[in-house]
Amino acid sequence: MSDTHAQSVAFVRDTMLPEQAPPASEAGVVKWMRENLFPGPVNTILTLLAIYFIYKIVAGSLPWFWNGIWTTSSLAECREILQGATGGCFSVLTERWNQLLFGFKYPSDQYWRPLVAFILLAVAVAPVLFAHLPRKMLLFTGIYPFLAFWLIWGGTILSPLMVLIGVLAGLAAFRRIEASGFAMAALAGLVTAVVIWWLGGFLASAASGVLALEAVPSRDMGGFMLNMILGTVCVSLSLPIGILLALGRQSHMPIIKWICVVFIEFIRGVPLITLLFVANVVLSYFFPPETNLDLIIRVIIMITAFASAYIAEVVRGGLAALPRGQYEAADSLGLDYAQSMRLIILPQALKISIPGIVNVAVGLFKDTTLVSVISMFDLVGMIRGPILASTEWNGVYWELWGFAVLTFFVVCYGISQYSQWLERQLQRDHR
Repeated sequence: MSDTHAQSVAFVRDTMLPEQAPPASEAGVVKWMRENLFPGPVNTILTLLAIYFIYKIVAGSLPWFWNGIWTTSSLAECREILQGATGGCFSVLTERWNQLLFGFKYPSDQYWRPLVAFILLAVAVAPVLFAHLPRKMLLFTGIYPFLAFWLIWGGTILSPLMVLIGVLAGLAAFRRIEASGFAMAALAGLVTAVVIWWLGGFLASAASGVLALEAVPSRDMGGFMLNMILGTVCVSLSLPIGILLALGRQSHMPIIKWICVVFIEFIRGVPLITLLFVANVVLSYFFPPETNLDLIIRVIIMITAFASAYIAEVVRGGLAALPRGQYEAADSLGLDYAQSMRLIILPQALKISIPGIVNVAVGLFKDTTLVSVISMFDLVGMIRGPILASTEWNGVYWELWGFAVLTFFVVCYGISQYSQWLERQLQRDHR
């Protein structure tokens, strides 16, 4: 065969060429920066301006953090050590951390009690927030509110124990007559719980020394602990109440519907600070004579009512977003109203309402700082009152308010990130 003929025969490669690395502009950090920071002339200019402002902020604040003083007992000592140099007086945090977290009246030898309650809170909410955990953990979730009350407020354990027994008896009564009607079952459960709680009060008074901790009155609560108590309790109570209000507003029974409509519209039309003043001054007049309702309970009632009205509207939007076919499907299965809402309608409506509910929860937690205007020494109240009023720390602002900002940011950012994670977990459409 000639050489010319041999060269005309096609050659088939029996091995693959080695993979080549992508261009530097199409991989790694360079690709991310090109697509997100410098995708065009306008975005490039905005990125450079943002980098300039970030640099100015960091360059101006870094010496203040770096030269910070942590070991003095007054602002005058801090300034004497700094001698005119730039630096923060963080000694106020190390000196008054206990007041910032627990208030200035909570017994110092009892700090372990709210700390234990806070740690147990994480254990109690875990099975509620993460569905893959064992469902048996929900038993502790149901017990936790009564255990936390005993730990924080103290006194005999029989008081919260009898309330727990009353709640369990009320649930049992509700289950037994649920088939006869949702309203009748709810009324029977409520009456049973109240009767057992009332009878248990006498037993707790008679055995006041049984498993008793040092009693701490509510007026001694303060600091960030008070914000956590109000935020946790009010969010936990406002969600089920808001769902009931949303269902009541869509009810076909005129009396229930208009009661819910009036309540929601009135609460949403009144500022929270006004409701707090009502809780502080007016609400006690609506109770029987010589009834001394605790101020924290009054504040919880008003904040819960305020948040419930907003959550009701959020949930109503989720219910309205569901197609009519979901309600018809529940009816075709022969489910009654309570069963269809619990098993079909509410799970879908609440999934739609997650962003709005989280928005209300974050706003509610931040609004707990408003209790400082009615002389309750929460974190903001402690900063504005006893700490800045003291001669040792009069003039310290950035350090204290920065601590408050950081504390609230951590909690609110955690709530926001969890809600986004939950939305991704519940996503069921095609992506």
